[in-house]
Amino acid sequence: MKSTRKSATQRRHRRLRRHLSGTSERPRLAVFRSNDHIYAQVIDDVAQHTLAAASTLDPDLKKSLSSSATQDASAEVGKLVAQRAIAKGINQVVFDRGGKLYHGRVKALAEAAREAGLDF
Repeated sequence: MKSTRKSATQRRHRRLRRHLSGTSERPRLAVFRSNDHIYAQVIDDVAQHTLAAASTLDPDLKKSLSSSATQDASAEVGKLVAQRAIAKGINQVVFDRGGKLYHGRVKALAEAAREAGLDF
C-alpha cells in the first residue's frame, strides 16, 4: 500500500482522535486547513453540537483579508473563533489540529486563539 501525504494526515488524525474528545465543560477546537482556506469549530462531542465556528469564508473576515491562505488570515480566524467561544461562556478547549502538523497556519491560528483568551 502506497503511503501518501493525505493518508499520513488521515492516520495522524485517527490516532489523535482516539485521545481527544470535547465535552460541554471543555469542548474541542477542531481545525481544518485546505490549500485556500482555514476553518475552526468549537465542538461538544458528547452532545454532537457545534458551539462556535469561524473560517476565512466568513463575510466579516473575507472583506478585510487580501489572501485567505496566509498565516495572517489564520490568526484572524483564531481571534474570531475565540471571541465567539468566549461570548458563549467557553474559556477552556481541547485543541484538535486535524492531523496536520503544528506548524505554519495551524500554529498561527492556535496562538491567536490563546492570545484572544482561550485556554488550551
